[in-house]
Amino acid sequence: MRINHNMSAITANNQLLKTEGGLSDVMERLASGLKLNHAKDNPAGMAISHKMKTQIEGLNRAKNNASDGNAVIEIADGALNEVTEMLQRIRELCVQAANDTNCDDDKLAIQNEISELKEEINRVSTDTEYNTMKLLDGSQNSRVYSSEVSRLSVSKYVDEGDYKLTIDTAATQAQVTGGSVSDYSGEGGNISINGYIVSIEKGDTADMVYEKLRNGAEKGECIISDKGATPLTFTSTAFGRDAVVSIGGDADVLTFLGMVDNTAAPEYGTDAEATLGDGFSAKATVKYEGNKMTVSDEGGFEMSFYTAKYDTTTKELTPYTGDVAIEVTDIGNMSLQIGANEHQTIEVEIPSISCEMLYIDDLDVTTVTGPDRGIAAIDKAIQYVDLARARLGAYENRLDHTIADLEASSENMTKALSTLSDADMAEEMVSYTTFNVLDQAGVSVLSQANDLPQTVLQLLQ
Repeated sequence: MRINHNMSAITANNQLLKTEGGLSDVMERLASGLKLNHAKDNPAGMAISHKMKTQIEGLNRAKNNASDGNAVIEIADGALNEVTEMLQRIRELCVQAANDTNCDDDKLAIQNEISELKEEINRVSTDTEYNTMKLLDGSQNSRVYSSEVSRLSVSKYVDEGDYKLTIDTAATQAQVTGGSVSDYSGEGGNISINGYIVSIEKGDTADMVYEKLRNGAEKGECIISDKGATPLTFTSTAFGRDAVVSIGGDADVLTFLGMVDNTAAPEYGTDAEATLGDGFSAKATVKYEGNKMTVSDEGGFEMSFYTAKYDTTTKELTPYTGDVAIEVTDIGNMSLQIGANEHQTIEVEIPSISCEMLYIDDLDVTTVTGPDRGIAAIDKAIQYVDLARARLGAYENRLDHTIADLEASSENMTKALSTLSDADMAEEMVSYTTFNVLDQAGVSVLSQANDLPQTVLQLLQ
């Protein structure tokens, strides 16, 4: 028997320390609920769990991003719904104005309401916001640049790049030339300016004659030259084949004005014409409407623009001829981060919904053909807005599915992370009970092992 080295106590103590270490680990897992509390617990598992946590947090944030994107689209769609209602009202007013039971004052009252509605459409276009970001002014759409043409609009199927064409012929206005205005001494008569009747009476002074012609030209969609100009000219306000100047009436009045009756063969303007160049395919076609050109191609490709610069202040167009360069970029679209990793985005395009882009900024029902042209223009504007709303609806439906997918992915990945890192409480309680029993037994055995050297005293008796 040895008393200097109590091997039984040492062995029991070592086992007790191991038991207490295991018991401490089990209690830590029970207290934290985690199977992985330190890198030493499972080095590979720890690395995997951290990556999975990163993905789960990213998925949850992406889900919120998609929800925010849906909120943006809902705001834009709500605004466009009101624009549609206003366009429907404007169309109704155009139909009302087309009825000849309305006098000039009635049409002016109708035009006043139309003008207010157009102002409201422009206000909706500029003031609809989300988090101070404008939504309907074109700032959330692809940027298109050109220094030669204006009112550029492209469909989402137009690829980014450079497009070139040559405007060979500028759109022209119809024009009829006459003599000059002076005091009228004839018996009186009527003159028709594009269907609007102007009555010239005996004794009318030059100013009175000119005022009647000026007012008649405005109603007949013409621009009359200055009072003192010689020769006196009537020029259509519009450009293109639909622009017409037709003047006729009583022979005495026409002779007085130095004009020839041309109602049988009115003067027409011409549309602009262009030759497509680089960037456009050989299948592309062009539709001409005065200064407006629309290039279309297969696959939903559509690009429209004015072959002139439009001054919103003076309301005047400056036609352009020559080479045109158009740059289409992917800059400007609203990018929604809908994934946990980089480049997992969708691009949302919201076009401008101003009266200018709807081509109703010059709608005027007080003129001869204004109501009819207004009906046609509003029909196109409603179609334009409907297409924009359909695109927003498609985005919204897609984002709904995106949110559902992100929720499912987050749930499944959380389940996988739980399997990897969460402690099995039942299993840990079994281990806790085992270590607890062993700890108590170890303490008891160590106590008895420490008593063994006392038996040496019996040999000394």
